[in-house]
Amino acid sequence: MKVIEDNFKKHFMENTYIALGSFDGLHLGHMRLINKTIKLARNNGSKSMVFTFKNHPLMTINPDLAPKILMDNPSKIDVLRNAGLDIINMANFNKELMKICPEDFVIHLLNNYRAKGFVVGFNYRFGYKNLGDVNLLKKLSKTYKFYLYVIDSVKYKGQIVSSSIIRNIITDEGDMKKANMLLTRPFMIQGSVIHGKQLGRKLGFPTVNLDYNKKFVIPKGGVYYTRVELDGRIFKGITNVGYNPTTYDNKLSIETNILGFNGDIYDKNIKIHFIERIRDELKFNSLTELADQLKRDKMYASKKN
Repeated sequence: MKVIEDNFKKHFMENTYIALGSFDGLHLGHMRLINKTIKLARNNGSKSMVFTFKNHPLMTINPDLAPKILMDNPSKIDVLRNAGLDIINMANFNKELMKICPEDFVIHLLNNYRAKGFVVGFNYRFGYKNLGDVNLLKKLSKTYKFYLYVIDSVKYKGQIVSSSIIRNIITDEGDMKKANMLLTRPFMIQGSVIHGKQLGRKLGFPTVNLDYNKKFVIPKGGVYYTRVELDGRIFKGITNVGYNPTTYDNKLSIETNILGFNGDIYDKNIKIHFIERIRDELKFNSLTELADQLKRDKMYASKKN
């Protein structure tokens, strides 16, 4: 798969079918759209392409309103590569791109990338102040003779699947089983390992502290069964998200006890895949009570597949 970052400077030599959208999380609805694009391109001797943004548009328009992000760009690229996509264009959403009117945006896609068709979601909006919508695309498809396929909403128990709903499930409910089903893969946070208070080590449960990026979604406070990706290996883990009420910490931390591992990994990058929420974060009357609960958590996690 070819990865480019192009704001309508390149000119392709091959025809393309293009999926349009932000695609944060690449959830069930997104993947239906991506797979349709790949199929259309293959059936028509063209390249499949995703046109999306390297940065969330609201970070340029109004950073205060920008949502927390579900998925980092390297992970997004990996998922799309595995899906069989030919090209991903992660354009830089800047003030120049922000001012392009909807019709000019489509004309650029047609001229620069030899687009023969577009695949979009039912609620897709584009162009200056999001003035473009699916109805406009339908009109433009007749004017400029391109194929347009609109994907209907994907629903789960009567509720439309969307990035915003998945964010709420993760942050407000902590229901990782539900979130992961909608995402089609376990929700993941990655970062480097930093020094903590070493309390877990004293209790016999050494933990690694994650230096997480605050622009990403953080699960609801509590204890989770996780899988930890480290140096190409996968370990079971118990991850606590919260403020450690027993020891009166005042800073949110993400701490993981990696089962079967006790090495020095400071400054190394790890990925934490959240599989299941085990319990709320609790305040214990003593460190002995805390250690007993950690033993129970560890036993629970060790029995998981």
